[in-house]
Formats: sequence, structure tokens, C-alpha cells
Amino acid sequence: MIKYLATASLLLAGAYLTGGHALAADPGVTDTEIVIGDVEPLTGPPALLGVAHTIGVKIAIGEINAAGGINGRKIKYILEDDGYVTARTIQGLRKVIDVDKAFALLGISGSGQSIAAMPVLEKSGIPTVISVGPVKPLWEPPRKNVFIVGQAYEEGIQALVKYLAQKNSGKKWGLITQDDDYGIAVRDGFDAVVKDKKLNVVYSGNYKKGQQDFSSEMLRLKDSGAEVFLAGGIIGENVAMIKEMEKLGVKPTVGIFWPGRVEVVLKLMGPASDGIYAVDYVEPFAGPAGKAFLEKAKPLLQEAEFKGINRYTMAGYGAARTLFGAIGRCGKDVSWACTIAELEKTKNLETGVMAPISFGPGVRFSNQKLQIMQAEFSTLSFKPVD
Repeated sequence: MIKYLATASLLLAGAYLTGGHALAADPGVTDTEIVIGDVEPLTGPPALLGVAHTIGVKIAIGEINAAGGINGRKIKYILEDDGYVTARTIQGLRKVIDVDKAFALLGISGSGQSIAAMPVLEKSGIPTVISVGPVKPLWEPPRKNVFIVGQAYEEGIQALVKYLAQKNSGKKWGLITQDDDYGIAVRDGFDAVVKDKKLNVVYSGNYKKGQQDFSSEMLRLKDSGAEVFLAGGIIGENVAMIKEMEKLGVKPTVGIFWPGRVEVVLKLMGPASDGIYAVDYVEPFAGPAGKAFLEKAKPLLQEAEFKGINRYTMAGYGAARTLFGAIGRCGKDVSWACTIAELEKTKNLETGVMAPISFGPGVRFSNQKLQIMQAEFSTLSFKPVD
């Protein structure tokens, strides 16, 4: 039977480390080191997102460690690869908690994986900051030890659809979503605006997770006469949709969601990606904040890592800065209780990669400000709209 850290904490409380070390209340902390755990897809197609997230965490760690650590303690980063498979996510979490004895957690794979991980995280009591897949079941109801940095999928889709509806008044709409929790969140956000703005939806479809051929779906989209299209895929799915529309000579106004707002998508889509709209809560690299972040990251990364940066790098960096700031405010007496209390006190924390981050009593969701962006194929970048 797996012994969770809550049990380990009780066993360790009151025990002194040898050599004059301070009292160890919780695992993962020594006089010289703090262990941070993470479980991400590091292999397979989703690695495009998971690896980028870990790069953001590494940038934050590089900054902290170069400055002497958190109150003299260096950060050690433990990573587990889940391949974007939920069973492996749970297995990886149990390893970093029970075997590697991580003091706190960052990231946690995708939205579905994070939802499935909630019982493990809540029971363990380990301080956790999730920043990969912000969906409402992660903070509704709030869990004492779990904090989410980002914005709700539903809110993001609503902001994007409202913007496109304003720009395309009276036009016909099409939508396709993935048949999972992610797709449900996208559709819920879309349907809320459809009802409010009385949009004319002429095509609505679902696709199977992992689907690669969208020829029949895009043909139906063409036959419907849709003039505005919300592509509810992530990476490969959206690329396949745009390529198929290009083949069919269909050119609706297209909106995509932030899970797929990565520059490599524009390259894969080709010229047909020019002008695509997106929504996000992290800064675009083409803007002043994004350029400053890249300059800061360059000396802290190897060349291959730097090439792997995308919007998930900023999300990971923001979450890491939030966690490290809370740990730092605990001074030398680092514990789960203090870290959780300090995370809760986080107010208007500036990270440079998104709007200021705040939590509060019973508030475990940072509710980040959104912005609409548009793709520019010639520079393979996204730029904020005027």
C-alpha cells in the first residue's frame, strides 16, 4: 500500500538531521536543496507542449540557483514522462512524491491528466501549482494544497468567439471539437456565446482524440457555407484541418485556442495559417515582454532547449516563479503549511510573461487576463490585435 507524504510528514516531524541540520518537517528539503517534481509528456507528439513547459521551469530554476538558491537552498528538478497517458501520470506522480520525495509539484501534464490526479494530490497534501491545462474541475471545488495559474478554457473560448462575432457580424459559423474534457470545455464556451449573440451555426462536429484525417469533416464544413470556423483541435488536428481546407479552396475566418498557439503550428500549416486568430493569457514572443523573456532565457539554456520554447514555456516559468516566491517567503523554516499559506497570500505577482498573478483565502485560481492575437506566417509569430 502506497504511503503518501502526509504520513511521511508525521514520521519525519521532530526528527533532526545530522551534522547540525535544521528540523525537517516535510520531505524534499535539506539545508542545501529543495526538490521540485513534475510529470509531463516528454515523448510522442504532446512532448511539444510538455518539454516546452519544463524549459520554462528550468529558466526559473536557472535564475534562482544562479542567485544562490531560495534562501541558500538550490532547486533540484525531478521529471517523469507520462507520454500524455493518464495511468502513467498517476504512476509518475506517485514516484516523485513517494520515491523521489519532492517537496512541491509543478505542471502536471494535460487537463484530463490533472483532473484524474486530483485525488492523489489532495490526499498527499503536497503543495502543487498546475499551469498546463487550466480547467474548472481543478479549482471547483478548491483544494487546500492545489493552485492553478492560467485562465479557464470556457472563458478563453468566449473571449475569442465574442471578438470574432464582432468582426464578422451576420456570418455563418462552423465548429469542431475533440471528444473529451477539453472538447467539452471548448464547446461549452462556444455555446454560451452562440446563445448570447444568436450566432448562425451551420456546422458542428466532433472528432476522435488522435484523429488525423479530416477530409470528410472539412468537406461538410465547405458544403455548409460556414464563413467563420472555430478549430477546436490542439496541434496535429488543427494543422490537418487547415491543410484540408486549403486543398478544398475553403477560406473562412479561423480561430484556434491557446493549446495550439505555438509557432511550429504556423510552419506546419504553411501560408494558409496567415491571419488565423487565437486567444491566450501568456504574452506573444513578438511583443516587448516576449522579446525580453527570450533574451533572459538564452544564456540559461542549451541551444536545443532554446529552440523548443513556445507559449507553454512562459506558462511553466510563471508557475515556477509563483511557487518559488512562496517558498522564499517562508525563510529558512520551509514547510508545506507555510508554502501553501504563502501561495494563498500571493497578490499581483509580476512574472513578466502574463498579467500579475493573485490568489486569496479559498481562491486557488489565478484568473489571468486574456488577449486576442493574430498569426503572421511571414514571421511565424502571433501578434496582439489592435
